Amino acid sequence: MELEKIRSLSDEELTHQAKTTAEQLFRLRFQVSLGQNDGVKKLREMRREIAQIKTVARERELGIRGEAADAGVAADSKKGAR
Repeated sequence: MELEKIRSLSDEELTHQAKTTAEQLFRLRFQVSLGQNDGVKKLREMRREIAQIKTVARERELGIRGEAADAGVAADSKKGAR
């Protein structure tokens, strides 16, 4: 999943997506350990997706991204326009 799609999800959808991806990662790790699958690339992609989801959720929690950050950017651009 692309970062822009992750950012467009609601908080509930983020939580659901994180749980779903973590479950898929667990199953894939289990298959790899049994030798049924050689999905090293897929493991890496899933870990990256989980990290991105957690990062976006934490940014929202801290107010780094979203309305507060957009207001700060707008204020900075007004100062530069003078």
